[in-house]
Amino acid sequence: MAEPQFDDIAACVFDAYGTLFDFASTVARCRDQLGDKADRLNAIWRAKQLEYAWTCSLMGRHSDFWHITGNALDFAFEVLGIEDPGLRARLMQLYLNIDPFDDVTPMLERLREAKMKRVILSNGSVTMLVAATKHAGIGKLLDDTISIEEAGVYKPHPAAYQLAVDKLKLPVHQICFLSANGWDTAGGAAFGFQVIRVNRTGQPAEKLGVVPAAEISSLSELPALLGL
Repeated sequence: MAEPQFDDIAACVFDAYGTLFDFASTVARCRDQLGDKADRLNAIWRAKQLEYAWTCSLMGRHSDFWHITGNALDFAFEVLGIEDPGLRARLMQLYLNIDPFDDVTPMLERLREAKMKRVILSNGSVTMLVAATKHAGIGKLLDDTISIEEAGVYKPHPAAYQLAVDKLKLPVHQICFLSANGWDTAGGAAFGFQVIRVNRTGQPAEKLGVVPAAEISSLSELPALLGL
């Protein structure tokens, strides 16, 4: 397949968790307490976090992402037979101070030098996103940080993606949307964004009938793909 061309992009919009911030880093920093349960906890926690967000949207009963994240952790604890309020508090605090991937800051700096707009669009609550960007030291590298709380419905609902269009005041086709999550790239592509999947772990393509315009394994590949 020929190399995709992105010659009319005016802004890059990034998903947060899994794309800019390493969800697994939270549990990794508690491996001393979790031992051989760490990997299972991470998998269950993340799966339930997403499941609860989508289910809330489908039920029309919105709950903010911080509350959902805590409920998902409680479910994972019950599955694994963990009863430790102190560990729960530590994990939730670490989620606020979640680690960025190593490729994030250099990529954002390069986009800023090229005068490309840089925005986060995330299911995370405002409090979560402010804490994460501050901990990562990338707040100054972003033009805006958008939480779906303004729409009251989670991605991949079109109303969540519309927030980026409204904030940026750009035609949808001039926005490059990037996510590591296949369901999210499918949602963004269906909405009309120019989509790049950041496939960090080499996952197969989703079978949802819409595909990203391009796929990269690291955000370090993005500037060249955009011709910057």
